[in-house]
Amino acid sequence: MPQRLTAREVSMLAVDTQHTPAHVGTVDLFTASDDFDYEALVALISQRLDFVPRYRMRVLPVPGALAAPVWVDDQDFDLTFHVRRSALPRPGTMRQLQEFVGRVMGRRLDRTRPLWEVYLVEGLADNRFALVTKTHQCLVDGVDAVDIGQVLLDDTPDEGSEAVIGASTWEPAPEPRPVDLVVDAVREGLGDTGSLIDSTRRGITHLLGTALAVGEAVGGVGGAVSDLAGSALRGGGARAASPLAGFPSEQRRIAQATMSLAELKKLRMNGRYTVNDVVLAIITGGLRDWLATRGETVRRGELLAMVPMSVIEEDGEPTSLGSYVAPHLIQLPIGESNALMRLDQVSFGTRAHTDTGRAVGARTISDIAGFAPTTLHALGVRVGESLSRRPHDLLITNVPGPQHPLYAGGAPMVASFPVLPLAPGHLLSIGVTSYDGQVFFGLTGDRDAMSDLDVLAQCLYDARDELAETITQAEQARQPTRAAKKPAPKKTATKKTAPKKTVTKKAATKKAASGRLAVKKAPAKKTTAAQQAPAAKKTATKTATTRKTAAKKTPATKTPATKKTAAKKTTARKTAAKKSTGGRR
Repeated sequence: MPQRLTAREVSMLAVDTQHTPAHVGTVDLFTASDDFDYEALVALISQRLDFVPRYRMRVLPVPGALAAPVWVDDQDFDLTFHVRRSALPRPGTMRQLQEFVGRVMGRRLDRTRPLWEVYLVEGLADNRFALVTKTHQCLVDGVDAVDIGQVLLDDTPDEGSEAVIGASTWEPAPEPRPVDLVVDAVREGLGDTGSLIDSTRRGITHLLGTALAVGEAVGGVGGAVSDLAGSALRGGGARAASPLAGFPSEQRRIAQATMSLAELKKLRMNGRYTVNDVVLAIITGGLRDWLATRGETVRRGELLAMVPMSVIEEDGEPTSLGSYVAPHLIQLPIGESNALMRLDQVSFGTRAHTDTGRAVGARTISDIAGFAPTTLHALGVRVGESLSRRPHDLLITNVPGPQHPLYAGGAPMVASFPVLPLAPGHLLSIGVTSYDGQVFFGLTGDRDAMSDLDVLAQCLYDARDELAETITQAEQARQPTRAAKKPAPKKTATKKTAPKKTVTKKAATKKAASGRLAVKKAPAKKTTAAQQAPAAKKTATKTATTRKTAAKKTPATKTPATKKTAAKKTTARKTAAKKSTGGRR
């Protein structure tokens, strides 16, 4: 019997509309090599599809929606339909690539075929090319199917560049007849009352989905039906007061940012915070500045983000990676003006999850074979959609990747930007991937509502710089306190050298005496002699004082001859002082 879609996978199909296509993507950049081209990419994917058999399957509905659809092999599977080739005018810029990705991500996948696509985009500057992947959320469950990006990448350049050994022996299994699908659905419903109830619920969802499609097609009165059906399907969505809430259009806008992982690690303040805390704080600061440029504010000064995290308990989306992915709501304090306080408040929110012991460490995730971030981003979107009834402002996924180079067909990957979908009622989502010493931010917004999405990308850089500056100022503010405590040993040493204090006092007396002698026009050499002979200083000082007193008492009887005699006496004293100094040396 064919494998039936799970309830969560069915819900992924239900929200997949013209305005909210439910696929996850990545934009991987590579350095071009002579051995890698479109034919080599097709051969590589053909070889790796055996590891992800669901990529050759399509969704087959059950007549009357009596049960969930089933996975069946595509009888007309054509690999070249899914692997496509495009090129930018050389030298292609990142802005041109982002425009291309926005157009690709705005289109729904063909339900009559396997729900995935890969684009080879050539012509980028710096001798680079891009692989743009596009996979439906229901296709990647983390157990039976991982994202194709996880199986295409290798740890060494030789693994993927080897020639494919032999041709694929895959043959599609016969497709079940409609009557067989109905019989299986009835049998399952009779055997399980819960399944029968689920079937009824799915039937209602099917009718609502039909109403939604009709509303989108006819517009006018049908538009009101569309809104009503969409509201029933999404069960709430974004918060009403959020500036990021709205009904998405059919087009998407993409923006990106790249930061050094080493620089972000420096902002952890000696391990007080995690890299995830720093990333969320940077996003918070970026959103704060960006909303300010738009003149928008948020009630209560915060945004509520859905941040899926890997856990070890069985209360999330199961994966073959040895963990589960569970949703987690975190408040982003965009009303806080201090960058360090924002980091502290965000860290408090993440600790509420990590302190329980449920979280899986970043190192554990980054050590998974292949490139797990593509799969974990897809699972993060799945669990985010599962809590769409709980109002939140945006989805943020942050997945650590391997910190060493990976290769596709021998070509080294130099960057990997996630591309998340927009949930019903949301206008913005942010994905973050760390890889080989870099952190890559992928911003997805509605093209009409987010015409300034590139400004948000720049605000992320500004928020990083602001946080770094604030942390530096905080550390410098603590340094004077530490410096004031260190001079204590120096004070003790000064007390022990008492003679130095005496010399200092004598120097002060010496200056005073020198000042007095200058009034009496004494020769400048007296100061030098006083410095060399401390014993003579006191005599010279006393003599000068005595002369000063005598001069005041008998100013009229003083004659030039007397002055010359005094000068001779002073010279004699200088000579004696010099002799005395020479004896001390």
